Amino acid sequence: MTTNFTYTIKRVCFDENYQPADNTRITTNFANLARGESRQQNLRNALKMINNRFNALASWDNPTADRYSVELEIIHVDIDVEGKGQTFPTIEVLKTNIVDHKTGKRTEGIVGNNFSSYVRDYDFSVVLLEHNKQQAKFSIPENFGELHGKMFKAFLNSQSYTENFAKPPVICLSVSDNKVYQRSENQHPVLGVEYHANESSLTEQYFKKMGLQVRYFMPPNSVAPLAFYFLGDLLTDYSNLELIGTISTMETFQKIYRPEIYNANAIAGKCYQPNLQNQDHSLTQIVYDREERSRLAVEQGKFAEENFMKPYRTLLESWSANYAL
Repeated sequence: MTTNFTYTIKRVCFDENYQPADNTRITTNFANLARGESRQQNLRNALKMINNRFNALASWDNPTADRYSVELEIIHVDIDVEGKGQTFPTIEVLKTNIVDHKTGKRTEGIVGNNFSSYVRDYDFSVVLLEHNKQQAKFSIPENFGELHGKMFKAFLNSQSYTENFAKPPVICLSVSDNKVYQRSENQHPVLGVEYHANESSLTEQYFKKMGLQVRYFMPPNSVAPLAFYFLGDLLTDYSNLELIGTISTMETFQKIYRPEIYNANAIAGKCYQPNLQNQDHSLTQIVYDREERSRLAVEQGKFAEENFMKPYRTLLESWSANYAL
């Protein structure tokens, strides 16, 4: 069954003047920065960190480390389930674009990077929590993430996606603090040293239903590996500059939001388990309220339940049952 969903894609420039729209998930990394008294300084500092990291990784023919800058777009995707013009905000991702100040060339970067989704909030903050209130031992509900995964695949296969983006997305996340990562001998010039996880996580399983596989790499001069979720071949489908755009963007966000891991003062060893209680780390000069972010995830999950899942449940369940690529 081919999807009859229609999508509206909006692009918003993410710069020091960015202000979140009313329907933006306010727990989203980039939106969280753009709030409060320090909003403009937060944004300015974050963008400077991204550009500095990009130039450090793209060091060839770049003696003064200022050849490149990264432009970021927020890609906001609304879905119309019934085709009646009634839309719901489904996902937001970031897209990088790379400006070469030496040649004047502007290169399209990778879409994905940060990934946020109201339906994922609903799955983790409503469905999973409610399910485990009734369980003596933690377990995963049947068909957990199935609808979200199919909706994501349908979007990637839509005309809207192919008209707007040249390549599949790469989503870059923090590693899990309840898993152990083993360093391998494999090393990529940009992505760095590859690590392997000792077991699959719930996040991995969830993203697998979205059609994405994962590999873990610690880029040069980083202190911890990043999780890269992708389709196809991560190492050959994208250029070095494209990969550097994703690394510099997402490593910056992780230094802000997970300083215990990504701004730690000790580098990950051969056998590495992330620790969110690690006190030996440095803080960035960027204000961030982690507690608020966790609390709002539940509120946003309930918002998705009331405004998307309940009104369209029958239609969505029927579509999901019949959906096939």
